[in-house]
Amino acid sequence: MSTYRIAVIPGDGIGPEIVAEAVKVLDKVGAKFGHSFEYTYRLMGGAAYDAVGTCFPEDTVEVCQKHDAVLLGAVGGPKWDSLPGAERPEKALLKIREGLGLYANLRPAIMHKALAKACPIKPENIGDSMDLMIVRELTGGIYFGEHGWREGKYGPEAYDVERYSEMEIRRIAKVAFNAAMARGKNLVSVDKANVLEASRLWRKIVTEMAADYPEVTVSHMYVDNAAMQLVYRPNQFDVILTSNMFGDILSDEASMITGSLGMLPSASLADGTFGLYEPSHGSAPDIAGKNIANPIATIMSVSMMLRYSFGLEAEAKAIDDAVTAVLDAGLRTGDIAEAGVTPISTTEMGQAICDRI
Repeated sequence: MSTYRIAVIPGDGIGPEIVAEAVKVLDKVGAKFGHSFEYTYRLMGGAAYDAVGTCFPEDTVEVCQKHDAVLLGAVGGPKWDSLPGAERPEKALLKIREGLGLYANLRPAIMHKALAKACPIKPENIGDSMDLMIVRELTGGIYFGEHGWREGKYGPEAYDVERYSEMEIRRIAKVAFNAAMARGKNLVSVDKANVLEASRLWRKIVTEMAADYPEVTVSHMYVDNAAMQLVYRPNQFDVILTSNMFGDILSDEASMITGSLGMLPSASLADGTFGLYEPSHGSAPDIAGKNIANPIATIMSVSMMLRYSFGLEAEAKAIDDAVTAVLDAGLRTGDIAEAGVTPISTTEMGQAICDRI
């Protein structure tokens, strides 16, 4: 029996509910395939601030590093919006990414055929399916650049610096090129090279690296055009490579094309096999505790954990197939339920997926 150690951070809002279902699915996979998953639970975000007075306990990184992977729910909410910037729960996300060296964020956007009607795009522009991967740089760019306030031409002003090194661009581009090689061998690098100096370096490096991947078709697209093309004809994309802020925006846009933000998983990877896995949606405090949240994004995130950190392809596929089977059977949580369909609860969706593994 193989044993894998997972640091679990349920977080805030609906985080504990959806994480519980993902753990239930992992346990079912373990029982079926002969693996043991050991969990260590930690606080982060608003829950940590309420309990110990900080959104990011100082031993968080150390504890996570002693595990094979991290499963994270969601953090933040209006309850903590008035906290100083350094103590906002969202700041904890930046700290854990930087502390664990999680520079590569993979966000697959897959529209299941069963959810085609939930897609807001005209059927003739998307067909009955979509499958693309957004590779987002996660520890550089404007989110990690210099921030501050100063006296400016028109009085006090705030500033945030966008910056990227050649090393940071090369390592995330390598992830994207390898992803394209394993998929449809088509890569679109998104930047704003007509305006931003950092984007000009980005485009230069990606263009140079393309020579090492002659099988991959590489093109460049300004971010504003990419946003437009994504909602016009998303099937033109296979792998999208982009910076931290642009990837943050485009991946949320892609998620809504799939029918719901509750369907989009993500993997944040360091060098090697270590990774942090979380749904791409927020903490949804308005529905927290009501047992109505969609756990599929979190469950698909543990599928990515099995695939990328543990190398368990058959086990990951078992989860993917179970999710497809549940959707094909017409089972829906409220966010993806069509008119006339009675939605099921968070726990019912988790159990339905377990039953099909």
